[in-house]
Amino acid sequence: MHDERTGRTPESALAELRRRLEAGLVRAGLNKSQLAGQAGLSRGTVQEAFKAGARVPSTFTVAALARVLKLPAAELQELRRDAAGGVSGEGPGRPIGQWEPHALEVHPAGHAPGGSRSVEQRVLPGYVRREHDRLLAEAVREAGQGGSRMLVLVGESSTGKTRACWEAVQPLAEKRWRLWHPFDPTRAEAALEELHDVGPRTVVWLNEAQHYLGDRAVGEQVAAAVHTLLTEPERAPVLVLGTLWPEYFKQYTALPAAGREDPHSRVRELLAGRTASVPDAFDASALAAAALLAAGGDGLLADALTRARVDGRLSQDLAGGPALLERYKNGSPAAKALLEAAMDARRLGVNLHLPQAFLTDAAVDYLHDSDWDQLTEDWAEKAYAELAEQVHGKQAPLRRVTPRPQRRPSKPSALAGSPTPRSRVPVFRLADYLEQHGATTRRHQCPPASFWNAAYIHITQPDDLDTLARAATNRHRLQWAHHLDQLGADHGGISALLRLATRREEVGDRKGAETLYQRAADHSEIFALYRLAEMREEAGDREGAETLAQRAADHGGTSALLRLAAMREEAGDREGAEVLAQRAADHGDINALLRLATMRETAGDRLRAEALARRAGEGFALFGLAAMREEAGDREGAETLAQRAADYGDTLALLRLAAMREGIGDRIGAESLYQRLAQHGDALALSRLAEMREKAGDREGAETLYERAADDGDTNALLRLAAMREEAGNWEGAEILYQRLADHDEVFALSRLAEMREKAGDRERAEALARRAGEGFALFGLAAMREEAGDREGAETLAQRAADHGDIDTLLRLAAMREEAGDREGARTLAQRAADHGSTARTLLLEVLQQLWPYGLDPDGTPTGPWSAVAEAVPQVSSSPQSAP
Repeated sequence: MHDERTGRTPESALAELRRRLEAGLVRAGLNKSQLAGQAGLSRGTVQEAFKAGARVPSTFTVAALARVLKLPAAELQELRRDAAGGVSGEGPGRPIGQWEPHALEVHPAGHAPGGSRSVEQRVLPGYVRREHDRLLAEAVREAGQGGSRMLVLVGESSTGKTRACWEAVQPLAEKRWRLWHPFDPTRAEAALEELHDVGPRTVVWLNEAQHYLGDRAVGEQVAAAVHTLLTEPERAPVLVLGTLWPEYFKQYTALPAAGREDPHSRVRELLAGRTASVPDAFDASALAAAALLAAGGDGLLADALTRARVDGRLSQDLAGGPALLERYKNGSPAAKALLEAAMDARRLGVNLHLPQAFLTDAAVDYLHDSDWDQLTEDWAEKAYAELAEQVHGKQAPLRRVTPRPQRRPSKPSALAGSPTPRSRVPVFRLADYLEQHGATTRRHQCPPASFWNAAYIHITQPDDLDTLARAATNRHRLQWAHHLDQLGADHGGISALLRLATRREEVGDRKGAETLYQRAADHSEIFALYRLAEMREEAGDREGAETLAQRAADHGGTSALLRLAAMREEAGDREGAEVLAQRAADHGDINALLRLATMRETAGDRLRAEALARRAGEGFALFGLAAMREEAGDREGAETLAQRAADYGDTLALLRLAAMREGIGDRIGAESLYQRLAQHGDALALSRLAEMREKAGDREGAETLYERAADDGDTNALLRLAAMREEAGNWEGAEILYQRLADHDEVFALSRLAEMREKAGDRERAEALARRAGEGFALFGLAAMREEAGDREGAETLAQRAADHGDIDTLLRLAAMREEAGDREGARTLAQRAADHGSTARTLLLEVLQQLWPYGLDPDGTPTGPWSAVAEAVPQVSSSPQSAP
């Protein structure tokens, strides 16, 4: 390529430029070091201008050399332009729009959903502007209007300084400004080499400015060069942005003692009036703005707010999270084991402050045999030191903490501020980000034996023991649950005492149960008092029963008095029952008033009964009397009371009365009441009438009434109408109705649509609808269909997906299906997965676990051998509860 105007090629133009510079240097009688000093350029810049094969010097370098060497500047600049291929040298850097923020050291906070883990896929959370952003915006605006400006943000690590600078320069990107980030070979060297070449409309990016201004060898020279850049009119406008930690700012701006060297005089002068402070935490208004962005769909902010909303350290969380995760993934086996033990402790509900001895012993079974064999005696010390090293935002994966002293005594005899047992042992806290990561990624795992063993040996807080015992029960680790409850009871845990007492009752040890209930009752535990009162009543100790029931009532639990009243009424002691119910009523118990009203009604004292019902303040109480009168044949009285109940706000009273009449076959009486309500626009009455018409075979009349009820807002009527169309084979009509409901996120409609799509072979749409339903049960419906169709793998996948969304019992439902089908092995596999997740299922689903493993499971998932909640003493555990003598 050559210049048609001059006939020169870029190579020949550059050679001619260097020839003229060499000639000028000889005539001036200078060496290159002297030339650099007089031109205000670095030696490297001057060397490069003369060196064959080096890049084309900038316009500013050529101008400075021409001035000192007394050469024709215009001619040299024309040669420089030809050498650069016609490009007017704009100096270092490239257009702002071509930069990726993470390349400018903006801390990564996350990755695009579904994207790769590459830099290009990383995304930034929404940005919340604060006071320092206003100062940045002013500097940017003034630079955009033609003035050179500099602003350095001063703040702790990961407080959002670099991100603020990135957001601030975006308006300049639209004006085609350049950005230069001096970095290679070192930051200070790169800055010193090329600051003299910076041209107008350039942002100079001095992130972590201590690497430039604090360099021992050239920091002062860099400061002088920046000052020159800002003060030379021909180079304006430029914008210099930097960031600094407070400790460096104090160091550079501190005045030296008299007679001492002043190593940062130029830096201090440069920074004067050119800094802005960035706070450590978001204030209330900034947090509110972040919450709005999160509500608008910003997942990264929403995630961070779950951890940082209280202390406001949102930027630190966003910056430190990915680094913490990398530390966990790439840490030593011992460090990773400690972190996983801590993750499991927190997800199972143990207190924030984890005893060091517990973590150390718990970590043992998290290590592979080969890693365990290679550990040295000081493995734990090294691992804790590794995990204490901070990442961005002054966060460490696992750090030692000192719990704050109590400000109020936990017991009347305790002294305020005295150390608790927990504070006398070293305790550690897991980083919030890793805690949340563990709660998600490890939710399907049951901690190994060393975890439970360490908990038994080292955990002493009753609340923590209670939490762990519940977690063990939910995972069907029944023996460990029992031992932890024993320990919790010994440390004063009331819930543990109650669970142990219940187990004693279940195995027929009434005396042992009563002893445990008494220990809980000594602490005025209401349920314990309630059960003891029942037991004393059953044993014939009426006085003792009443005393206990009254104690429970005095502590807010009147149900014991009511239960005794019911027992005495069943035994024929109506007078004694009424006395006890009256005592409960005196404590303001509405149910006691209802019971008294029922007793007065039964005794024929209708006025007193109604008065008591009104005192209860509930229409339901009046309806209770109405039901009694209905059963006694007083239909007029029943209707009067039901109407009165409706006037008190119990709008369903007349509907329930109608249902009673329908239940005894009085179709005409029921329909009369339904019609009366329907005339006043009662949608439920319309639905009940529709059901009666449907039962009578009048499908057309039923549909008409269902439609009227649906128009009045009864979604159940619309569901029933859709079901009728299904039953009649009108699938298209049913789907239309289900879709109407699904548009309003009606769960059952979404589930039915999902099943219809599944039957039609549209699995992708079926799963999407089930997920929209927001319930694991919807996914189980699809899983059951696939199981019945023989697609066992597909069924398991859906059940697991439901479990991952919190509905662990879906796995148990599928296990129950396999058990019923005779596939015991398949049932075991699914049931164990449910147990490892931590199933909280109650009802018949627990029978699956109980039938498969009546004594529970060991931590590793093997069935526990026979043991007794009565005969087995609390073990002196060494590695597992089975190891006790």
